[in-house]
Amino acid sequence: MLSRLGGLKVRARAVVEGVLSGLHKSPHQGQSVEFAEHKEYAPGDELKHLDWKAFGKFDRYYVKRFEHETNLRCTLVVDASGSMGFGTAGLTKLEVARVLAATLAHLLLKQQDAAGVAIAVKGKVVEVPPRSSASHLQVVFDALEQTPAKGETDLAATADLLAEKLPRRSLVCVFSDFLDDGPDGLKRLLALRARKHDVAIFHLVDPAELSFPYDDPTLFLSMEDERRLEVNPREIKESYLEEFNRFLEATKAACTAADVDYQRVRTDEPLDQVVVRFLSRRVGGGA
Repeated sequence: MLSRLGGLKVRARAVVEGVLSGLHKSPHQGQSVEFAEHKEYAPGDELKHLDWKAFGKFDRYYVKRFEHETNLRCTLVVDASGSMGFGTAGLTKLEVARVLAATLAHLLLKQQDAAGVAIAVKGKVVEVPPRSSASHLQVVFDALEQTPAKGETDLAATADLLAEKLPRRSLVCVFSDFLDDGPDGLKRLLALRARKHDVAIFHLVDPAELSFPYDDPTLFLSMEDERRLEVNPREIKESYLEEFNRFLEATKAACTAADVDYQRVRTDEPLDQVVVRFLSRRVGGGA
C-alpha cells in the first residue's frame, strides 16, 4: 500500500494512524501514546498531579509530567548511501528509512518533543537540528525527501559529527543497512551510548538480500562505486547466505554488547508494526 501512496507526508501519516491503532491494542496502551506528557503513577508521586481523565480512559493512574521533565531531544540518522537505493519489495531501503524517520518525527512533535534529522550522504551530513515546533515537521519532511541514495557509506564521519554536536543526552535513532567498507562506522555510532545518549538501531534489509533469489548467470553492479561482478548465483548462494547471516548476527551482537536497542527491519513488513514494536519494547523496560 505504501509503495502506491504519493509523497512522504502521506506515507508517514498512514503509518502514524496504524501506529496509534496498534498502541491502543498493546499491553502498554496509554503509556506509549502519551509518553511525553504522562508517566504511570509510582509511590512517592504527588497525588495532586494525578490525571483523572487518563484514569477514566485507561483505568490506570497516570501523573502529569511537565515540559522541563519531558523535553526529549531526538536525532533521526538516515543513511542515504548508494546501497540504500536497493529495493525489490515496493520500497527501497532508503524509502523505508524515510517513512520510519518521518513517522517518529511526527509522533515526537505531536508530543511537543524535539526532533531533527542527520542524513549521511557521500561522506557528508545534511543536518536539521532538533526543534519542537509543529511547523518543524515540514522542514524534516523536506530534508528527508530531497536527498537521493548516492555515494559510498561513511557512518564513521556521521558518528563523529553527532558526538561533536549532540549537546546533551539525546535519543539517536539510526536507519541504515550498515553495508560500510569502513571498519569503525558501527563501532563509533555505538560509542554514543557511552556518552549517555540513548541509541536505537534500525537495521534495514531487503528480502532479496536474505534469500538471494537468483539462478541464471548474473552481472551484479555496485551501487556505490564502479565495481562489477559476473557470477553464477547457484555456485555462490550457500556461501553468500552464510556470510550475510554472519554479518547480521555480528551487527546485532555488537549492539547488544553496547546496550543499544537493535531492530532488524525487512522492507516488506508493515511499518506501523515496526514502530509499535519499537515503542512498546521501550515502554516495557527497553533501553
